[in-house]
Amino acid sequence: METIDLVKPIEDIQQDFLPLKGTDHIEFWVGNAKQSAYYYQAAFGFELVAYAGPETGLKDRVSYVLQQNKVRFVLTSGLQPDHEVSQHHVLHGDGVKVIALWVDDATQSFKQTVERGAKPAVEPTTISDDFGSVTFSAIHTYGETIHKFIERTNYTGVFMPGFQAKKGIEAKPIGLQYVDHAVGNVELGEMDIWVKFYEEVMGFKLLITFDDKDISTEYTALMSKVVSNGNGYIKFPINEPAAGKKKSQIEEYLDFYKTGGVQHIAIATHDIIETVGELRKRGIEFLYVPDTYYDDLLDRVGEIEEDIQPLKDLNILVDRDDEGYLLQIFTKPVQDRPTVFYEIIQRRGAKSFGKGNFKALFEAIEREQALRGTL
Repeated sequence: METIDLVKPIEDIQQDFLPLKGTDHIEFWVGNAKQSAYYYQAAFGFELVAYAGPETGLKDRVSYVLQQNKVRFVLTSGLQPDHEVSQHHVLHGDGVKVIALWVDDATQSFKQTVERGAKPAVEPTTISDDFGSVTFSAIHTYGETIHKFIERTNYTGVFMPGFQAKKGIEAKPIGLQYVDHAVGNVELGEMDIWVKFYEEVMGFKLLITFDDKDISTEYTALMSKVVSNGNGYIKFPINEPAAGKKKSQIEEYLDFYKTGGVQHIAIATHDIIETVGELRKRGIEFLYVPDTYYDDLLDRVGEIEEDIQPLKDLNILVDRDDEGYLLQIFTKPVQDRPTVFYEIIQRRGAKSFGKGNFKALFEAIEREQALRGTL
């Protein structure tokens, strides 16, 4: 396995041709944005902060903006069956269309990436209102996913021009802090193509490689490579299927999503026991790992600050690397198609992705696949 430090020296960061300040937002194209917005407020504790639609002059679609600390989701639906968003939903179901990246210069970000081979999606555009201006641009990436560059230095409004402030239910936050990483699934043979894209077009570095020996069970396997930008704020694992006796989770995803796309979003918390406990109370379903996983947990990962019993009760997994340890858990898919799901993660020094939990995790996914008849 090749491992590269997450953080580059300061002088290297200053030389990045594409300096990224973090994840600005993630936009989902969904079948019913109003109901999806309620779900994320009630179940995940997001606050509804902004809205755009016919009432704000946007005639063809609606968007709801939800936020919890540094995590910001935009949920968008088309208002006519032939609208681009509606057609996307018919083919893919609810899914991630946009991973928006926060930059200081959206025009330069577009210019630099297109010069290096990116396919343009949106030319640099500036929109304004009484709160200032936002400039954005976008490029295509795997499947129908796009990366949007957002420059909002000169804007003080709630989200961006065209949106108005809006309140929803009295949401109760659950401690979600920021997007830790977003995982993409691609077709067989495409993983290295997209790793090369991120390296050459966006200046990312290869962080970790997992082959089918690292990520396999008796029945299925997959391969994964993780790329990261210079300051480590943006991390994208890219998965592709590997040969196995039965259909892997990546193949199942591709069968239902119909193309490559975002498989899961990992969101950081400072107290995973509290966060997951609250999510379970609100009806969020998680993958199940047998109690035997905890029998030799401390022998495998060493001493940890948390008591084992609440971790066992909540089915939270633990793994350690040279920097420390992490705690993680994975939801079941959050829509009817077995596509997008979430990872809740708490890092206590660890910079890795839970390699020691792969076997237990993928066996848990296989149990779900078997129930769906897709293994």
